[in-house]
Amino acid sequence: MKVILRQDVDNLGQMGSIVNVKPGYARNYLIPRELAYHATPNALRIFELEKKQFEKIRAFEKADAEKISAQIADLQISIPMKVGEEGRLYGSVTSQMIAQELELRGYEIDKRQIIIEDAIKTLGVFDVKVRLHTDITANLKIWVISEE
Repeated sequence: MKVILRQDVDNLGQMGSIVNVKPGYARNYLIPRELAYHATPNALRIFELEKKQFEKIRAFEKADAEKISAQIADLQISIPMKVGEEGRLYGSVTSQMIAQELELRGYEIDKRQIIIEDAIKTLGVFDVKVRLHTDITANLKIWVISEE
């Protein structure tokens, strides 16, 4: 079944792409969540007319992501955590905690955009990736410090 994507979908395509997916995936996931719509002949004609608008939106989003990436690259975030023996944390630093710290600094970044490769369970400095756009990923330094 062919669908036209309304938003970027991981491992499938970018906004405005025409992709072929299984009917169940389209009916039960993509279409109800308004991530895509059926690629009917009429919808394809409308899509061709709106394609330039999609490209302008993509260019604007990419430029905005590049600007935010440059700003985030200079940031260093400190996250205070309770520490047990030998510098091990009670719990771990989550993407939600990082997103809240970024929000306090004025950046609206969803926790799903923050990629933590290995669990952060000790004190120290860690690099975390922030996926701002399909093509743009920023690196962010996280300092995990003792709460005391």
